[in-house]
This record gives sequence, C-alpha cells and structure tokens, in this order.
Amino acid sequence: DGVTRGLGARNGVTRGLGARNGVTRVGFSTVAINHVVDFKEKKQEIDKPIVPSELFSSLPIVQGKSKPIKILSRLTLIVSDPSHCNVLRATSSRVKLYDIVAVFPKTEKLFHVACTSLDVDLVCISVTEKLPFYFRRPPINVAIERGIGFEITYSPAIKDSTMRRYTISNALSLMQICKGKNVIVSSGAERPLEIRGPYDVANLGLLFGLSESDAKAAVSTNCRATLLHGETRKTAFGIIYTTKKPRTTEEDDSVPACKKAKCEN
Repeated sequence: DGVTRGLGARNGVTRGLGARNGVTRVGFSTVAINHVVDFKEKKQEIDKPIVPSELFSSLPIVQGKSKPIKILSRLTLIVSDPSHCNVLRATSSRVKLYDIVAVFPKTEKLFHVACTSLDVDLVCISVTEKLPFYFRRPPINVAIERGIGFEITYSPAIKDSTMRRYTISNALSLMQICKGKNVIVSSGAERPLEIRGPYDVANLGLLFGLSESDAKAAVSTNCRATLLHGETRKTAFGIIYTTKKPRTTEEDDSVPACKKAKCEN
C-alpha cells in the first residue's frame, strides 16, 4: 500500500497520467496526483484538486487484487520566499481540500519554518541539485515529533547520472540527522518507465542510507502515517486507525467464565 507521488502536475496542467497503469502493474494500490505550485506572484491562487472522474472513465484494477486503484490529491508548494507560506496559514484556503500537502523549501530558513511551524504533511528534499544548506538536528527533530515526513524522489536518479549523484549525496546527508525516521521514498514519475516496484524502491533506499527495516517502512507504514497525518490536518481533530484482531479458541478457553461475563457487561 505504498503511495507514489508525483504523476507530475505543474500550475494546474497534469502530465504523465499514463503512468497510472504502470503503478498498478508493479504492485502499488494507491497513487497521488501531484499539483505543483511554483509561486511567481505574491498572491497566487490555489486551484481546486482534480477530480479523478474528470480524468479517467474507469480506474485500472490493481494487479493481484480485485479492487481499483485509489487516487489521492496532493499539493506541493515550492517556496523561495517567506511570503509564499502565507497560503498555508489561511483559514479559508483550498489547501484543506487536498489529501496531502507538501512543501519544497529552497533556503535553510524556509526549511526550518517548514519543519517547525507550517501545517504540512511532507517536506520535500532536493534531489536534482546540490543542497544550498546543511541539515541541522533541531528542526528535523521537531518535524519528526510533529509527524511530518521527509520525501525523497528516485526518478531523477534514473534519468541522469549527475542527478543520481545529487540524490544519493543529499539523501545520505538527511539520514545522518534523522536516522531514517519519517522518510518516504516516492517516484516523482511522469512516465511508466520511471516507476519501480515496492521491493525495488526499498532496495534503492539502502543506497540512500536507510536500514533494511527503514527502507521497507519508506514505501509502506510511513506512507500510511502521512495519509493519516493529512486526515488529521483536514479535520483539525484527530484520526484513530484500528485493526480487529481475531481471537483464537485457546485465548477464549483461557479466560474464566466470570471474567467473560464482566467484559460483556
């Protein structure tokens, strides 16, 4: 149930939607259509998320399962100035309509603000160029405590050897501070050939400095935690995720009848 993000959309124009079929074939059951906003004006409007029914007449079926793929909406804000963060502080913003909200800070100051005060679900890490600043422990620890994830995309590393070097270098710098906590490895893919299966992505996580368990979490449990964080952000209350554990006959026999009656009452 890992969540791949970045079936490219920039300024409202979606691209690479043909990759959705590739996602279902390699084993993913959930995908997020990413709407990227690179601020050019101080008061730029945020569009409403795209409704999947407007794009697809029918959703593809996940391989190995009988249910269709789940499509989420994601908003990614590229911020290079403190004024760009104001849209995230607006109470009547369209930001709340998105399932996932991510921010891509371009400076160290904005990275600190994103980790410590912005109401977002993900902080994106640059993988196409050398980082202009060094990661520091205090803001990253605050982000981890707030349940915010750090996203690394792997598709740029597939396209170009230079970006591959930047991806590995920047990822290793992050892992030295966060120790693999709250890290998500997603595709950022715009074409089916740029998508890899969950196990392949977990192996790529080893190159990024993740341990084996953290690499698996980066494509599974950490993704689910991000979705729950997004639900909490939208409702302003909280989300409880429960699973029903079936009782075995041995457990039922070991409980005295008097205790069973008290539990039932």
